[in-house]
Amino acid sequence: MSMKDLLAEAMKLKPDERFTLVEGLIKSLDEPDKKLDEIWAEEAETRLKAYRDGTLKGIPMEEIFKEA
Repeated sequence: MSMKDLLAEAMKLKPDERFTLVEGLIKSLDEPDKKLDEIWAEEAETRLKAYRDGTLKGIPMEEIFKEA
């Protein structure tokens, strides 16, 4: 079924059914991605280790917000 066909079928639903469908689709986009969480955790650990080892310099918070 194409997206156009799917949309046409969805439009045949009652308003409350369409709302439930839309809500379900939006919630499905907001679910955490475990693989992505693992990648970010590894990156954070790598950066923290580099900072503690002195191979990565920190930037003062005031400097960061001054640029924004």
